[in-house]
Amino acid sequence: MPAKTKPAKPRILIVTPEITYLPSGMGNMAQRMSAKAGGLADVSASLVSALFELGADVHVAMPNYRRMFHGDIFSLHEKELRKYHEVLPEAHIHLAEDRIFYYRDEVYSNHSDESMRIALVFQRELINHIVPRVMPDLIHCNDWMTALIPAMARRRGIKCLFTVHNIHTRQVSLARVEEAGIDAAEFWMNLYFTGPPANYDHARSHVPVDLLTSGIFAAHYINTVSPRFLWEIVEGWHSVVPDSVRAELRAKYAAGCSAGILNAPDVSYNPLTDDALARNFGVADFAEGKAANKLALQRELQLKQDVNAPIFFWPSRLDPVQKGPQLLTEILHSLISDYWDQDLQVVIVANGPHQHWIDKIVSAFDLRERVAIVDFEERLSRLAYAASDFMLMPSLFEPCGLPQMTSPLYGSLPVVHSTGGLYDTVHPLDVEGSTGNGFRFDHYNAGAFRWAIDQAMEFYARPQEIRDREIRRVMIESEQEFSHKEVARRYINIYEEMLARPLVEKESGEFIKSIAESLVENPVKA
Repeated sequence: MPAKTKPAKPRILIVTPEITYLPSGMGNMAQRMSAKAGGLADVSASLVSALFELGADVHVAMPNYRRMFHGDIFSLHEKELRKYHEVLPEAHIHLAEDRIFYYRDEVYSNHSDESMRIALVFQRELINHIVPRVMPDLIHCNDWMTALIPAMARRRGIKCLFTVHNIHTRQVSLARVEEAGIDAAEFWMNLYFTGPPANYDHARSHVPVDLLTSGIFAAHYINTVSPRFLWEIVEGWHSVVPDSVRAELRAKYAAGCSAGILNAPDVSYNPLTDDALARNFGVADFAEGKAANKLALQRELQLKQDVNAPIFFWPSRLDPVQKGPQLLTEILHSLISDYWDQDLQVVIVANGPHQHWIDKIVSAFDLRERVAIVDFEERLSRLAYAASDFMLMPSLFEPCGLPQMTSPLYGSLPVVHSTGGLYDTVHPLDVEGSTGNGFRFDHYNAGAFRWAIDQAMEFYARPQEIRDREIRRVMIESEQEFSHKEVARRYINIYEEMLARPLVEKESGEFIKSIAESLVENPVKA
């Protein structure tokens, strides 16, 4: 039997545990294959779609989440079930098959041991079945759940890009990896261990593998999801970053094998089409649209109804380790008191361990007409983007962040701490120069946060025509800057540099631009 030959065009395999949608041409069930837990799903979808539409030989590997793809699969008609199992043999979608995926309701598990089992089974199917079948020239992996793949890829001579979305890592023994059906003896020397192993047998039994660090260590090229966050890690910021992760990111950075590529909000975040709003609006009628949504939000949350009341919206989980809700609780009472005559209001649509502290302040000072705190709900969160004037995000650290890119699309200006993706995407508003899109504070403390809110209130006190001019400009610029098309373009250029050849013909359109123009931080080295 003749050996398989590689296609003329480079073949890209994108490995992701979640994706929002797939182009219909990639397989007969593509439009039903949606499993989302966060921003990774949106980035994966936009990247796969952009490559596919350009004619690149792109493939995607993901778990077969039967229930999430099809709802109640027990009720599928026989013909539908047959069609489902016949996802075209030549399709570009490759599903990891195992019962551990079939009946899940969510992508990730809240149980540590189950999360590890899911990740190992997914990688077993990739290493044993999908990669040999696809024969990719480049594999793009994401986070610790796919971190064994770069070591395998390096051993087999396949280029690998590894994207670090979060700095959380996990440890696992080689014995458990092999018990899951992965022959780690093939590539164990390309993994990163928590200590120096004397030999394979010693490593297998006594020295755990650090997964996220292994992905960074073995990949040919890595990227974080913002340029600033990569720089902060290299410079020694953020004690929450594991030492091993920092060391390997520094090594890649020093070698010129790293970049920062920002994510972008889901395309459904559009005030013109968002069906969660009381009234849709665009750049031309945003003032009237935001006023209608403000009144709708105030009615629903039983706040004082005042179309002129400035609303500050908190959209992130109330996590004091990262998101900074303690900065808000320190200033909440004085903030409401100082701006009592202006009817300043704070709306929090979020869950988290700090929730009860805010409830206590609201109850103790009877602020229920000025402060609303409710559990997260997608519809209400979208309505709050449209109704609010400002968005609060005082994170201690932020690998990328999406709310600060989402809120300007709805005419809500962000108030953020200068860190990570927040630093990259929020620039100080300069009314006289008509530049910038929000308000930043540099020092992580309640006083600096309050200063930034005061700056926002100074802007709110300006004449209506000046405010409208600046908000209109910010909405237009944000739509252009925070796009999945731009995200995909940057990844494509890294792929091309890693492979040293184009994925598609350059005359395919304006989308593919020169490498020199678009390379993010450093030249790529194989």
